[in-house]
Amino acid sequence: MEILSSLNLPQLEAVEQTEGPLLILAGAGSGKTRVITLRIAFLIAEKGVPPYNILAVTFTNKAAGEMRERVETFLKGQKLHSAPLISTFHSLCVRILRQDIEHLQEGYTKSFTIYDTNDSQKVIKACVKDIGLDEKQLSARTVQNAISSSKNRGEDFELYASRVEYTDEKRAAIARVYKMYEERLNNANALDFDDLMIKTVRLLRSVPEVREKYNNKFKYILVDEYQDTNALQFALIKYLTEKQQNICVVGDDAQSIYGFRGADISNILSFEEHYPDAKVIMLEQNYRSTQTILDVADAIISNNEGRKEKKLWTENDGGEKIFYYQAFDSDNEGRFVASKIEEHQRRSAKDKIAILYRTNAQSRVFEDALRRLRIDYNIVGGFSFYERAEVKDVIAYLKLALNPFDDIALLRVVNTPTRGLGKTSLDELAFRAKDFGVSYWEAISIITSGKYAQPLNLTPRAVE
Repeated sequence: MEILSSLNLPQLEAVEQTEGPLLILAGAGSGKTRVITLRIAFLIAEKGVPPYNILAVTFTNKAAGEMRERVETFLKGQKLHSAPLISTFHSLCVRILRQDIEHLQEGYTKSFTIYDTNDSQKVIKACVKDIGLDEKQLSARTVQNAISSSKNRGEDFELYASRVEYTDEKRAAIARVYKMYEERLNNANALDFDDLMIKTVRLLRSVPEVREKYNNKFKYILVDEYQDTNALQFALIKYLTEKQQNICVVGDDAQSIYGFRGADISNILSFEEHYPDAKVIMLEQNYRSTQTILDVADAIISNNEGRKEKKLWTENDGGEKIFYYQAFDSDNEGRFVASKIEEHQRRSAKDKIAILYRTNAQSRVFEDALRRLRIDYNIVGGFSFYERAEVKDVIAYLKLALNPFDDIALLRVVNTPTRGLGKTSLDELAFRAKDFGVSYWEAISIITSGKYAQPLNLTPRAVE
């Protein structure tokens, strides 16, 4: 493959090292996706591995789609009778369960339904109600989060319930709902999203012939973003590589950010313990950043305990020095950032500028500061603070407090929170306001004063 000549030496070694366990420690911007996809193409084009014997797993549909496209590009002109399976963890589990879930003997059939978040919440709400619990004290979302966390740790209902202390009333209540929820899913031949992983792992663990079937099928396995795998994903890969240990995992312990979702960084840190014959290749050349950025990032991440040592470097220019500013509060930070952007735009209006923050809630201080300086901005991958429904509702109430004649503001919140006003009532209100020649607010005042001959049929809460 001529394209291999474009790789640096560690990248080339990672592509050509096809047999046995391999850990590729790929620093940020080191070309890991190119290495993974070329490795798949190399297995097929140079090693003669049938595509159907290759499995590549990643976390998002987008990443899986990009990998497929790259592999297809590298193999252009090759006559193939099958394709490698490149999928997310959950898609892989669906494939396995659609074929073999009945081997679990838990009452599920291959035609099981997959419940999304909303479906699951509806079932949980019904369980909370039927058990006689207070929905205000124990919301469906709280229960759902607890169940999801439990399943992602590999715990079934029995294990979760066994850890409930008699003094923990909330956890005990969740355990009761959890039990009924599982029963109702089973009766409906339905799995929630987290079940896809836990049922597949249970299937591979408890049914040797199914485990052997997939070990024989997937003789070469690649896992992307291995630092983000949780206990179930680790177990899944371990069972699938029990016979053929041609497992290649790619990741970077310095980029592990999903601990709050159950990711276990020890999976990548202890890879060589789980696969004693493993080879480790480090991709340390960065193609994206300046050396200044790499040095600062390394100085920060070097404080991590138990990290895999590596030193990123680049052939790019050194770059500008990084400016550090210690703000004394969030508003000060927002004003400082906005003023720096304003200064920069005076010098170079065409440059693109990005503000990165940890949580969506932090956007407001920057938006406020940018608005004051009349600097246009776009929120990427989320909503502007002022575009969020709850914020618009509060602003509408504030507008009404200042100006009761603002019909648009009133219509936005007249039924928020719910006051039993349906479309018929609102249409009648609009008709009365037009008939009286007044605002909606004034029409409501007239109708509810008791002086009007034809009152609207409103609930007590609506009148209040």
